[in-house]
Amino acid sequence: MPPESSAPLRLQVDLERQRLSLYRGDALWEVMSVSTAAQGPGELNGSGGTPRGLHRIRLKVGEGCPSGAVFRARRWTGEIYSRALAAAAPQRDWILSRILWLSGCEPGRNRGGAVDTLRRYIYIHGCPESEPMGVARSHGCIRMRNADVIRLCARVPVGCPVLIG
Repeated sequence: MPPESSAPLRLQVDLERQRLSLYRGDALWEVMSVSTAAQGPGELNGSGGTPRGLHRIRLKVGEGCPSGAVFRARRWTGEIYSRALAAAAPQRDWILSRILWLSGCEPGRNRGGAVDTLRRYIYIHGCPESEPMGVARSHGCIRMRNADVIRLCARVPVGCPVLIG
């Protein structure tokens, strides 16, 4: 469907297939490979799992930053990811290019208390190109290729629904 359509956008993350689908209305617009939690699904704080259910994009971070921009605490550090930077900090969980911060919409499942997606800092974000897509390897977030997350961030608005399952 053409991008100028006025139908609402929505995202769907398929944990089993490790893919993110972008819909405009009922029409599938694009499918991208992702990497979700190595621990599998999980809503509890500290579980390391990717939370399921209905979410919304609460905040977008990094628009205008270069591809490979490194973020800590949702702020660009001024660094651009490189092999040398990775070698200097081998244990770092790299959050690159853009951040789409998710907020749960289902009280008791992914919103509030010990299951609050927003308080768990669960994002859709870019990662090093060396990280495999289609394989569950994250710490709970939804990782994407940098070009994909930059394109996605430009297309979807804050408030866009994200169904994870």
